[in-house]
Amino acid sequence: MHLSKNKRLKILNISIYKEVISFLSESENIVLSTHTNPDGDTIGSALGLYLYLKSQGYNCQIICPDSIPTAVSWMPGVEDIVIYEGHPEKVKNIIENADLIIHVDYNAIHRTGDKVKVLLENTSKSIQMLIDHHPNPEAGLKAYISDITASSTAQLVYQLLKHINPSEFLPKNVATCLYVGLMTDTGSFSYSIADEKPYLMAADLVKSGIDDKWIHEKVYSTNTLDKLKLLGYALSQKLIIVENEQWAYISLELDELNKFNHQPGDTEGLANYALSINGVQAAVLLTQRKDIIRLSFRSKGNFAVNTIANIEFEGGGHLNAAGGNSGLSMPETIEKLRNLMSQYILENNVSK
Repeated sequence: MHLSKNKRLKILNISIYKEVISFLSESENIVLSTHTNPDGDTIGSALGLYLYLKSQGYNCQIICPDSIPTAVSWMPGVEDIVIYEGHPEKVKNIIENADLIIHVDYNAIHRTGDKVKVLLENTSKSIQMLIDHHPNPEAGLKAYISDITASSTAQLVYQLLKHINPSEFLPKNVATCLYVGLMTDTGSFSYSIADEKPYLMAADLVKSGIDDKWIHEKVYSTNTLDKLKLLGYALSQKLIIVENEQWAYISLELDELNKFNHQPGDTEGLANYALSINGVQAAVLLTQRKDIIRLSFRSKGNFAVNTIANIEFEGGGHLNAAGGNSGLSMPETIEKLRNLMSQYILENNVSK
């Protein structure tokens, strides 16, 4: 059974979930794909689904474009993730042999990075579907579990698994991974949440036997000295506040990151420090990678940073949290960003 092209799955429709379950059961080689610059939700959601499917006898693998952040590198099953950055041929073979590819926690294939994107777009054997909570999912896939009101993709994976087996608690290792996705994408339940479902999910995961306090400590309270020194340097030396426009940015180039032995995830949350300043309505973190500048946007209220990320920086995300990339140099990217932010603020009156 193949789902019809562009069929958008309605999250609360139990019959549709049954259709997806049947769809999964007929796939021999399932591949779960995460987005580039992986975070707690894409890794937690993919691992939770992976561990559950493996426990049910499915042949399943996870691919990731680049390194796993230290904050989530301890999670159950993380050692099974195949990272393109270190194993490009292996990832290529995995994709070529897949008959079902599930895109986890991203709304467009380009969010996997240029090299993995080409592999995913050129595979002819596989059926591809999406599980995600970001707006504007890419057209052309075979099936969608897409709900922008969900707090996280982990919530959507949880709902799918509870439809597969509603009468039992999830295995502890699965619940641990899904809790990481839920916790990180809600800012430990500090972000705006649409309804009670994330709280009920958290309660059910706790009943599965997870240690929520320990998980929180592993994600947020395990720092290296270099990471803390980088934080101090970024805030004391690189934070720029555009006071008349009520936004701020931090830029970190490769030599600065290398000075502090930067590891994946070390800059996670930096934009939030800038956003927490009185009077600041939006904040952007710019970090230099090998061949791009990565931009991480955060905002308050009606400041729609996902619009800027999507239209101007080949990215996307949520109203108040988004990401994008620039192929320009750091100075050129900063100049472009400042011009765009000034124009956006003027046109939308968001800082008044």
